[in-house]
Amino acid sequence: MAETTLQPDEATRPADAPHDLPDATRWRALAVVAISQLMLVLDSSIMNLALPSAKRALGISDANQQWVITAYTLTFGGLLLLGGRIADYVGRKRAFMFGLAGFAASSLLGGLAPNQGFLFAARALQGSFGALMAPAALAILTVTFTIPKERAKAFGVFGAISGGGAAIGLLLGGVLTEYASWRWCLTVNTPIAIIALLLAARFVHESRAHGDTSYDIPGALTATLGLVSLVYGFTKAALDGWSSGVTLSFLGLAAVLLIAFFTIEAKVANPLLPLRVITERNRGGSYLASLIVGTAIFGMFLFLGLYLQVIQGYSPVRAGFAFLPFSLGIILTAGISSQLLPKVGPRPLMTFGLLMGTIGLTLFGRLDPTSSYTTHILPAMIVTSIGMANVFIPISSTALHGVGGHDAGVASAMINTSQQVGGSLGTALLNTVSTSAATGFAALAVNQHRYGQALPAWATVHGFTSAFHVGAVFMLLALVATLVFIRVGRASLVEQSSESVAHFG
Repeated sequence: MAETTLQPDEATRPADAPHDLPDATRWRALAVVAISQLMLVLDSSIMNLALPSAKRALGISDANQQWVITAYTLTFGGLLLLGGRIADYVGRKRAFMFGLAGFAASSLLGGLAPNQGFLFAARALQGSFGALMAPAALAILTVTFTIPKERAKAFGVFGAISGGGAAIGLLLGGVLTEYASWRWCLTVNTPIAIIALLLAARFVHESRAHGDTSYDIPGALTATLGLVSLVYGFTKAALDGWSSGVTLSFLGLAAVLLIAFFTIEAKVANPLLPLRVITERNRGGSYLASLIVGTAIFGMFLFLGLYLQVIQGYSPVRAGFAFLPFSLGIILTAGISSQLLPKVGPRPLMTFGLLMGTIGLTLFGRLDPTSSYTTHILPAMIVTSIGMANVFIPISSTALHGVGGHDAGVASAMINTSQQVGGSLGTALLNTVSTSAATGFAALAVNQHRYGQALPAWATVHGFTSAFHVGAVFMLLALVATLVFIRVGRASLVEQSSESVAHFG
């Protein structure tokens, strides 16, 4: 039936409506999902510029300051697969709403934290509820939007928020910290989550997996503990080095647990992560590309933020505003990309996007302590943002290509899991690259009696630019993965949408 038979302002879908009709409240459901996704992405970066104020207020030491960030990313990344399966089984709407409620409460607790331990625990709770909310949100989009052009628009909104939200988080964190309090960086989530919860109750329809819905407890334990160990190992590598005993112990434990996890998944009757989800070449290639891109782009935010504040002397608010063109570039390009997706298919867009991302990071690699924001940083930021918009949007579609309703939540969770693990790897690996490059540069410059008192700044920036160059190499690796694995075309998007009508309940 033609889409025009349904009006966007209908409050509910008739109970006897044929199942293949588009959801009458689909655009309002998209707004709810967009709000939730923005909160999740914001919280991965919003505390970065608020961290110095929080440290002073709660007496957090330099050794413990990492936990303000990693308490969130550890639980978020480690529990995503389990959260996706829970959403599949108990119902995506129910899991989504429970996640929103928990996120609102834990954000309020974090904003009221009287000491550092309380703050760390609240951030961990945020990550836990986020791990339940995130896969349910993307699965809801897959269920709700069944027309190819509309699905492309929905993924366009989702991709724009995923790509630009981190930069918006830096801006918002800087503004709230400077003009209000660091506590508002957390508390601001509470009223937003409550509004989203009320809207979800009315405009989001329930769906869940059918058939066997028993839980794979051994798989859940090994996957969760393995991912937590992996992310924590990467975090310790950034702090203590790759050769430290703690780093090697946690990475070794992660390897053992994850090998055990995949062994379990291959044998149990109802696995937490069915291997069919990742062995299909388009989905597997999407997860691999997402992991590699996360490695590069998280590093870009880290080192560009340090460059602006440490080298250029920007205040938190000015540094936040400096990232705004990146968000705007993604948002504006997302509209074009979402229109092109059903016409040309995902592979050409991803190829173009990853080439642009490679060029953008290479341009960042040309910075020095005297570089101008207008002539050096801004062009690189715009090029990179255009590239990322053309990656995040199609990858949200290919990562769910052909997945059945039974696996929608866990397939959605894999997108966020790959991004979080990639981001943790990027932070650790590129920080090691930067430190080593800066040390080598300084030693050589001292021997050659170059740079004088400006040597520390030049050495530091050389470390940053080395990390940008390595990030560009990762972008190229993601391009190779895209060219090798992504085969889904424009026609398959239509087929995928028609299949989703039959699969999702």
